[in-house]
Amino acid sequence: MRTSRLRTVHPVLWTGWAALAAGAVLCVVGWYGVSGERFAERQLPYLASCTVPGAALIVSGAVLLAHGRGSIAAARVEELYGLLVAAEPDGPQGRAETGQAALAPLAVSGEQLMVPGGTLWHRADCPLVAGRAEAVPVDSKLVASGELGPCPICEPTGETD
Repeated sequence: MRTSRLRTVHPVLWTGWAALAAGAVLCVVGWYGVSGERFAERQLPYLASCTVPGAALIVSGAVLLAHGRGSIAAARVEELYGLLVAAEPDGPQGRAETGQAALAPLAVSGEQLMVPGGTLWHRADCPLVAGRAEAVPVDSKLVASGELGPCPICEPTGETD
């Protein structure tokens, strides 16, 4: 998904950079031509043929670059949304029969873990700590003192091991 969207964005970025470069070259040529002429009537052709189109190319290149970067950001948001939607359960256990979106719990393990230096405690199968080697069992003293709060993702119960 990401590569197909970004392949259409890169030509826009390259075109923007090319327009900026061509506009800068035209502005320099126009300035050089104007600076060599003493009379205003001889400077006008340089302004009309180089400087004005050069400025237009610089503006259009800036617009293309802004559009290309916005498209890249939109592609990344779409990719993240796709990952988020793919993580939701599709089965009947994830949706209520009434049509309301009642999602199944993300983690159901009874074992509770924490990351040293963290502020939350999690179920062992919570995506935030699953597979992390530094995750250790929860110290019930930290939970009782209020130093650790429950994870809003896996919503562990208040009973610690």
